[in-house]
Amino acid sequence: MDYVMRSVRAEEWPLARQLRLDALQDPAAPVAFLDSYEAAVARPDAFWQDRTAAAAEGGDVRQFVAESPEGEWVGTVTVLIERPEDDVRFGEPAGVNQGHLVGVFVRPEVRGAGVTDALFRVAVDWAWSLSAPRLERVRLYVHENNPRAAAFYRRFGFVPSGQRMPVPGPVPVPGQGPGTGTGERREWELEYVIERG
Repeated sequence: MDYVMRSVRAEEWPLARQLRLDALQDPAAPVAFLDSYEAAVARPDAFWQDRTAAAAEGGDVRQFVAESPEGEWVGTVTVLIERPEDDVRFGEPAGVNQGHLVGVFVRPEVRGAGVTDALFRVAVDWAWSLSAPRLERVRLYVHENNPRAAAFYRRFGFVPSGQRMPVPGPVPVPGQGPGTGTGERREWELEYVIERG
């Protein structure tokens, strides 16, 4: 595999924006991301500039990309650092210092070529390398209807924690509901974790 795994740089915000927009057009996007293409494409350049700069400079966020020899970005994953005293970003409050993997995307044409494994290795290794704070675990959430992603996470070493959280917003069910022709059901995001060994 000739791909380079590296952190984004602040000035690469147009590439980061385009990769995110491409991810949101993937057929798995409805169960992979809590975002939509329509919302993302409407965001101003300043949003993407700030987001990319924050993920490039370190701190509590680090975005990694897989870059081809030709300079094309073919995949990404972002690590958020969460501490017990932090506000909850997603899911349950952190009970320990932990990393949280989000924004996982690999272009369809390179899936199965080891890119996802390499991205996860660099992201998890970076999380374990931190000393302030020293992380006790790395977690992620996967939609209950995303078995392809769940299978990869298990193969990589993540295990279900038993925690789950509802996907934000009700999901309409056609033909079920008083007078409206629709009802609502819940879908779930399942937490998977790797504990520090």
